[in-house]
Amino acid sequence: MNQMFAPKPKLRTLWFVSLQQVHKTQSHRRDSLSRSTIEVLKSVRNNVEKNEGQQGEKNMEELQTQGSHSSPQGCGRVGCRTRPVSRVCRCIKHCVKGKVVITQNQGQSGPGKSASVQLYSSTKVDPSTGEGKLSRRAYLRHGKSKKKDSVKTTVYKMKLWVEADFGTPGALLIANRHKHKFFLESVTVEIPNQHIHFDCSSWVYPVDKTKSERLFFSNTSYLPDQTPPALVELRKSELVSLRGDGTGERKEWDRIYDYDFYNDLGHPDKGWQHARPILGGSRWHPYPCRGRTGRPSSNADPLAESRGESMKLDIYVPSDEQFSPAKLSAFLSNSIEATVHFLASEAKALLRDDSSDFRSFDDLRELFSGKRSQAVEEKVAEKLKKLVPYDLFKEVTNRSKEDTTKFPLPQIIAENDIAWMDDMEFARQMLAGINPTRIQCLQEFPPKGKHSVSTIKASDIENNLDGLSLIQAMEQWRIFILDHHDYLMPFVSRINANGVCAYASRTLLFLRSNATLKPLVIELSLPGFSRRTTSSRVFLPASQGTGAALWQFAKAHVTANDSAHHQLVSHWLHTHAVVEPFIIASRRQLSVMHPIHRLLHPHFKDTMHINALARNLLINAGGILEQTLFTGEISMELSSELYKEWRFNEQALPADLLKRRLALQNPAHPSGVELLFPDYPYGADGLEIWQAIKTWVTDFCTVFYKDDDSVRYDMEIQAWWSEIRNIGHGDKAHEQWWFNMTTISELVETLTTLIWIASALHASVNYGQHAYAGYPPNRPVQCQRFIPRERTPLFAEFLRDPDKFYVDMLPGRFQMTLGIALTEVLSRHTSDEVYLGCRPLNWTDNKEVKQKFKKFNDALQEIEKKIVQRNRNPELKNRCGPAKLPYKFLYPGTSNNRARGGLGAEGIPNSISL
Repeated sequence: MNQMFAPKPKLRTLWFVSLQQVHKTQSHRRDSLSRSTIEVLKSVRNNVEKNEGQQGEKNMEELQTQGSHSSPQGCGRVGCRTRPVSRVCRCIKHCVKGKVVITQNQGQSGPGKSASVQLYSSTKVDPSTGEGKLSRRAYLRHGKSKKKDSVKTTVYKMKLWVEADFGTPGALLIANRHKHKFFLESVTVEIPNQHIHFDCSSWVYPVDKTKSERLFFSNTSYLPDQTPPALVELRKSELVSLRGDGTGERKEWDRIYDYDFYNDLGHPDKGWQHARPILGGSRWHPYPCRGRTGRPSSNADPLAESRGESMKLDIYVPSDEQFSPAKLSAFLSNSIEATVHFLASEAKALLRDDSSDFRSFDDLRELFSGKRSQAVEEKVAEKLKKLVPYDLFKEVTNRSKEDTTKFPLPQIIAENDIAWMDDMEFARQMLAGINPTRIQCLQEFPPKGKHSVSTIKASDIENNLDGLSLIQAMEQWRIFILDHHDYLMPFVSRINANGVCAYASRTLLFLRSNATLKPLVIELSLPGFSRRTTSSRVFLPASQGTGAALWQFAKAHVTANDSAHHQLVSHWLHTHAVVEPFIIASRRQLSVMHPIHRLLHPHFKDTMHINALARNLLINAGGILEQTLFTGEISMELSSELYKEWRFNEQALPADLLKRRLALQNPAHPSGVELLFPDYPYGADGLEIWQAIKTWVTDFCTVFYKDDDSVRYDMEIQAWWSEIRNIGHGDKAHEQWWFNMTTISELVETLTTLIWIASALHASVNYGQHAYAGYPPNRPVQCQRFIPRERTPLFAEFLRDPDKFYVDMLPGRFQMTLGIALTEVLSRHTSDEVYLGCRPLNWTDNKEVKQKFKKFNDALQEIEKKIVQRNRNPELKNRCGPAKLPYKFLYPGTSNNRARGGLGAEGIPNSISL
C-alpha cells in the first residue's frame, strides 16, 4: 500500500453498503441483479463522485472502509475485478483536501461550481497515456470572499478523491466553465505530512474560449533530465503549446509566445505623416524583438501592423503576462489621478485664456499649489482624447468634475526652490539623478567624435582645474564628459525642422578633491552648411550678469539632451525593450518546472503588458513621448541608433563602470572592481546590490548544477540561449561578445545581469522621474529657442528679462503639464509591488534554496542600513546635494515588504512593471 495515502479506518458509504448487501443476499450472483438495478447503483455512485462536497461526499468520507480488500471475492464494488490476496484494490478512494485562491474585479460573480480541478500524479504513470495518473474532478465551493479597493479575493475549498496508489500530486488541470475569466493566484493541496503548492498567478479563461483546460505545475523544480517520468510528457506538451508558428491573430485568451519586429509604432493608414520606420530586422534600424500580436497588416504599408481607429488598453499579451486585478486597478488609479491633475491645470489656464505659455517661474509653481479649476474645458479634453484610450478618458473626465487636487510637489524644489540652478546640483544629478549611466571619464582631449573634433580649447578650462594642469588632470582621470554629441548630430536638422530648437552637446566636468563634480565647459553644436561639418558654440561657467544667464540656458539645452536620452535609451531601450526577448524565450523554452524559470519568473512580472501599453500610448506615432520630447517623431529611430552600441556583456554593472572608466579592476573587492571615487551614489549602492544578486544567483545555480557539463547538456537552457541570441536579439546574432553558455560561471553572469537590469537598473532610472523631472525647469524635455547671439533682436529681448526668456524657452503649457503627468504615473509604486529579496512564502519547496534566499534577503537588509548611513554622512556631498534630496533609488525596500505605493515609496521592485 502506498504510504502517502494509506487508508484510514472509516465506515463505508451508503451506496457502497447497499451494494454489498445486494451481493450478500445474492451470494455473489451478480447476474441475478436486474440490469436496471445495476444501472441505478452506478448512477448513484457517479452522482456522488461528480458532486463531491455535498451530503453524499460527506458520507463517503465518513464511512470509508478500513484497509485494503484482500477477500478473493473482491471489494464488492460493481465492476471491481480485484481477486488475489496480494493485490490492493485500487477502487478505494482517499480524500485530498485543498484550497484555491482566486481574485476578480468587483462586480463579477465567482466561478464556484463552474470551475473544477484535477490532479496529476508526479510518481505514478498511467500506462494508457504515458502521463501521470489523473484524478477525478473536484468542483470549487464554499468560497469565502474579502474585498480590497476594487478587487475581490475568494478562497475556495476543494476535495478530491484519488486512488490509494495515486502517489504525490505534481500538476493540476483547472477548467473554467464560467462566463468570466478569473485570476488564479494559487492552489494548495494537503496530503499526509505535506502541503503541495502551486503558484499560478495567471488568468484562466472560459473553456469555450480556450478549447482546453489550464495546466499548472507544482512549486517543485527539476532540470529536464531529472523530470519524474510521470511529468515528462506534460512538460514537453506544455512547452509546445506555448510556441507560436508566426501566423494568425492572437486573441485575448491565447497563451502563445512568438516574436515580431516593432512594426506597430506607426499608423500609415492615417497618412504618411503617421508612418514610422519598422525597427528590427535590418542593419539600418536594428532592434530587439517584441511579442507578436498578429494584427492585420496596414492597407498603406503591408509590412506594418494595423492599429485600428481607436486606442485601447486591451492589446494582446499572453494571459500569464497580463496585469493581475490588483495591478490593473492600481495602475488605472494612478493614471487617472495624474491625468486629472493635468486636466485641472489646463482647464485653469484656459479660463485665464493664456494656455499656450507660462509667464514666469511663479506661474510654473502654481502647477503645484493653489486652488484648481473643477471644469474640464472642451479644448483640453479634445487634445487629451487623441492621446489616451476612450475608457480611460471617460473615467478621467468623470473624476475631474469632483477632484480638486494638484500636482504633487517635486522633491527637487521641496527644500530649496532654486537649488536646481546651482552648478554643483547640475553636476550631481549626473551621478545621483535619474540618468546616472551616461557620464564617463574623458580619455583624450580635446574630445573627438566620429566625424569631427571638439572646438573646446585647453585655454577654456585650464584655469579652472583647482591648480592642476590639463595634463595632470587627464593623467589623474579627473576630467569627465557627458556626451550627447555624436549620436544626435545626424538627426539635429530633422528635429529642428519641426519647430524645436535643439543642439548636440558635450559637457566637461572636473572631479574636485571632495569628490564633487564642477562643470567646466559646455559645447553646443549644430550641423554646418556643408556635409559632415558642425557649427559650435562654447559656454563657460559664470556666477553673475549676462554670462550667468547664458550659462543657465546652455545647461537647459544639455538637460534637454539628457532627458531624451534618459527616456528613450537608459529607460526604455536598456531595460524595457532589451528584456522582452528574454521573457519570450523563457516562456517558450524553459518549462515552469525548470529552476531557472523559477528564478527569473518574478523579475518578468508585468513587463510584457507594460511594454504593450507603451507601444500603444507612449512610443507610438503621435504618442506621449513624441508629444513631449524634443526628438519628436524620430524618437524611436534614435533609440534604434543607440541599440547599435548595445552589448549584453556590458550591461553588467562592473563591466559598465569599467567601460566608462568610473571604476578600476580590483580582485580584492567582492565585485572585482573598485570605484574611481567612493561618492558616486549610483555606483556605490549599485555595486553592493549587484554583488548581493550575484551571490544569490551563484548559490541558487549550484543547488541544481553540479558542474559545467550539467549546463552544457541542459537542453532547455541551450535552446533558451540560442533563441535569445538568434531571434530575440537577432540583429545582434553575429556579434562575438555573446557568452557560449557552456559553464556555470557564464550562466551565473547572464542571470545576474538580467536580474540586475530588470530590478535595480530599472528602479534607478524610473522611480525618481517625478522627483527631478516633475519640475520642468530642472529637466526640460525640449527647448523652444536657441541661445541668442549678441547684436540680434533676440539678444535684446533676452537682456530685458532673462528669467522670462528662460521660461519662454521651455515647452508650451500643454506639453509641459503632460510631461509632468507622465512622470507622476511612472514614478508611483503600485500597492502590489514585490521588492527585491521578497517572494511568496511557498514559492519553492526546496529547503536549501529557501535558506539561500533568506541569506539574500539578509544581505539586502544590511545594504539598506549602509545606504541610510551614507545618506547621513556629511562628507559624502553627492548623496543629497544642494537640493537636499537623498539618494534612495537603489534602496532595496526588502525589510518593509508590505503593501505600499505612491510617490516617494522606497524599494527596488523585482521587475520592470512600470
